[in-house]
Amino acid sequence: MDSEDDMHDANDVESLDDDFYSGETEDAPMDYYSDYDDEADDYFDDADDSDRVESRRPEQNFTILRELDIRQRQEDDIARVAAVLSIPRVSASILLRHYNWSVSKVHDAWFADEDQVRKTVGLLEKPVFQNSNTRELTCGICFEMYPRARVESAACGHPYCYSCWAGYIGTSINDGPGCLVLRCPDPSCGAAVGQDMINLLASDEDKEKYDRYLLRSYIEDNKKTKWCPAPGCEYAVTFDAGSGNYDVSCLCSYSFCWNCTEEAHRPVDCGTVSKWILKNSAESENMNWILANSKPCPKCKRPIEKNQGCMHMTCTPPCKFEFCWLCLGAWSDHGERTGGFYACNRYEAAKQEGVYDETERRREMAKNSLERYTHYYERWASNQSSRQKALADLHQMQTVHIEKLSDTQCQPESQLKFITEAWLQIVECRRVLKWTYSYGYYLPEHEHAKKQFFEYLQGEAESGLERLHQCAEKELQLFLNADGPSKEFNDFRTKLAGLTR
Repeated sequence: MDSEDDMHDANDVESLDDDFYSGETEDAPMDYYSDYDDEADDYFDDADDSDRVESRRPEQNFTILRELDIRQRQEDDIARVAAVLSIPRVSASILLRHYNWSVSKVHDAWFADEDQVRKTVGLLEKPVFQNSNTRELTCGICFEMYPRARVESAACGHPYCYSCWAGYIGTSINDGPGCLVLRCPDPSCGAAVGQDMINLLASDEDKEKYDRYLLRSYIEDNKKTKWCPAPGCEYAVTFDAGSGNYDVSCLCSYSFCWNCTEEAHRPVDCGTVSKWILKNSAESENMNWILANSKPCPKCKRPIEKNQGCMHMTCTPPCKFEFCWLCLGAWSDHGERTGGFYACNRYEAAKQEGVYDETERRREMAKNSLERYTHYYERWASNQSSRQKALADLHQMQTVHIEKLSDTQCQPESQLKFITEAWLQIVECRRVLKWTYSYGYYLPEHEHAKKQFFEYLQGEAESGLERLHQCAEKELQLFLNADGPSKEFNDFRTKLAGLTR
């Protein structure tokens, strides 16, 4: 990680524009798919299928790292710093941890003021405590006398017996990743305790924990790398900023946004996604529903939902108060003279006088807000479930159906990649379409032209996707159920490939 290889700075990443769909970025919303606009007749060129797929993929600006890759990079960085600064590898590791594994920052700080850096991280050049030349030394914790061979000290020289060291190190490791910045047990001493001391004095279990903390710190403290957020995934990702595309596809098949680590949501910006997820998980919609569909009991104030036709309401025990749904007055004051069970003359008269205007206005607003949210949420959730089903169908296609279709239609599997490619496109389009509904929900109501144009694009996208999905799902089934080769299969190939593009 030379200085030119390092990420420009955390601020550089944060300053990149997240708003992929605002209309004000250099990348127009549909530019993401501009690589897929080849002519349909070019699909069957002489080039190999895999070459065509590769040529249409957007340029990848991230690298997936397995555990071996992470360890190798970590070792390379430690070796580079140790070589340039002429210090032991243990000291280089301590320096890199302090500077969040940035080689360039270590070099800059070291050559600017070596003494200050040494003092800050605890790399002492000579001991601060001089031991006598006796055969035995007193442990600074238990104050027992031990032979020199049973006493160990950090660079500072403070002597502690093996048993006390083991207890001190074990407690620190069990307390968590803070053990990576372990210092001498003497409260007044800031000498660093390196991995060489851990390997010498800690138990095997503690060594393994320390090693795991060290590995994780290389990813978690480094601004260039992150863990894949998928549950159970142990891959990490290193990212090169600058392209404006934050989508990352891990080897575990999970796709996420590097910027906010939510599920991949391009072309919708991270702020909109954050608001939408919060809204879906918040209690605000429950309150809106209660406000729109219930009224408070006039006596105990608990919300009551009207589930039958008449206006005669009875609150739940222990309240049991009987009242009119419309005017919220006691039912004892009602009867035939007030309009019977299905009307309320008092309410109508009071409404004419404007008594219920504010209450009705609030209820109507809550109802409209709830209906609008439900409209967008249902379509968002519907595309999400369709995407999950498409992922399952893709897996089934790759593991079972492709082989069966190859036998039935007497064609090699390499010639059937267009089907897998169609399903991959369906999965991706479902993801994009899903997030357009969260974008549409937050579009300002007064921007009528923008909203109208957006809904037109959304409708066109949905229409095209439904044609592709139906072709891949329903029409393909005819060939899967066939007993032998079909003359229509080549026509189907042309149609599906055209819809995919």
